[in-house]
Amino acid sequence: MVRMRDVAAAAGVSVTTVSHVLNNTRPVSPELRQRVHDAVAAAGYTTNSVARALATRNTMLIGVVMSFLSNPFFAPLVSSIEKTARRHGYTLLLTDNHENAADETTQVRIMLDRRVDGVVLAPASTHPELILDLLAERGVPAVLVDRFADNRFDEVGVENVESTASLVAHLAEHGHTRIGFISGKAGLSTTTERLAGYRLGLQRAGLPPDRRLVRSGSSRIEPAREAIAAMLDLPNPPTAVVPANNAMTVGTLRGLRDRGLRVPDDIAIAAFDDFEWADLMNPRLTAMAQPIPEMGHVAAKLLVKRIAGDEGPPQQRVLPPTFRLRESCGCVQS
Repeated sequence: MVRMRDVAAAAGVSVTTVSHVLNNTRPVSPELRQRVHDAVAAAGYTTNSVARALATRNTMLIGVVMSFLSNPFFAPLVSSIEKTARRHGYTLLLTDNHENAADETTQVRIMLDRRVDGVVLAPASTHPELILDLLAERGVPAVLVDRFADNRFDEVGVENVESTASLVAHLAEHGHTRIGFISGKAGLSTTTERLAGYRLGLQRAGLPPDRRLVRSGSSRIEPAREAIAAMLDLPNPPTAVVPANNAMTVGTLRGLRDRGLRVPDDIAIAAFDDFEWADLMNPRLTAMAQPIPEMGHVAAKLLVKRIAGDEGPPQQRVLPPTFRLRESCGCVQS
């Protein structure tokens, strides 16, 4: 049977260091931590998680609640969270809230019953106070990602207003005066901020707002498909459109295909959210890319620090997105 001292010998460190790495009871340099994990993997050593939980009062579990199955944005975010959490000895307990507030409440309660050490949450509800009050009441560390909802907690997201305004400005610079906007689920901070950015972009370009050019896609594919169809039925339809997330970009493209319209010849697209395969589309998608790996890494690190006892004031980390210029906006790239 492989013992902890065997792992220590293989890694060239003390038994104490191995214990701290496996139990996450003291900071250890990334280099030493990696050596220990490599030795653990090579030796096939397994810890007794039940005994460790009893000794440290930690389960080494992090609950993650977000719509990672139905929303393509969240899958790589979960992957990034898992990668960082695993380096600190944590395992993820995953559940999809299906963008439904009732499901989310049930799932967070289950997480608490499983005694997770902390929670990463992308709130589905536009009024998540009940579940956030419960987390605060129980004293369970939590980090909110993508959607800012409560300044009692650490929050990690992307800058939405100026970045959306810049998408509108780019289209306006190419001569578009009828620019549509497909907004996300009402009440979410990302929806509110990106809509504000769209309006700011119109104002800066000297374009009059037209409420008929703003339709809700509810952050989902089919409602976005219906939204673009409604815009195309207008007497003076848009010549360009900004879908406000990647699911709605898919819906928009399907709606344009339904009408036999070509991008960008018949209508230009500049989207918020990039895809891993966006540069494989024809034409390639012009998009505002969120720093998803960094978002997941920052969220997981903040949570691990809170679990370890950090009692500093809540942090709000707003990360800059990156504009990726391709051909769907009408630009010709070499």
